[in-house]
Amino acid sequence: MANRISPVVINHGKQGRKAVKRLKRGEGTLLQEVEEIVELAKTDLGPQATGKTIVPVVMVYKQKTRRKRGGFGLF
Repeated sequence: MANRISPVVINHGKQGRKAVKRLKRGEGTLLQEVEEIVELAKTDLGPQATGKTIVPVVMVYKQKTRRKRGGFGLF
C-alpha cells in the first residue's frame, strides 16, 4: 500500500471581501499564509518531497457579511 499524504486544511475564519478577492487573484496576506503552510507541509514530507509530490490543500474561509448603510428611515 502506498503512503497516503493527508490534506492540509487551512482555516482562515471570517475575512473581508477585499482579502478574499486578493486571495483569488493570487496576492495578499492570505496567500502568503497559504504559501508558508505549503512549505511547512513539504518539509514535513521529508525525502518524499523530492521529485513530484502532490500535497492537497483545502482552504476554508467565510466572507464577512456586508453591513448595510442606511439612515433611520426618515427620508
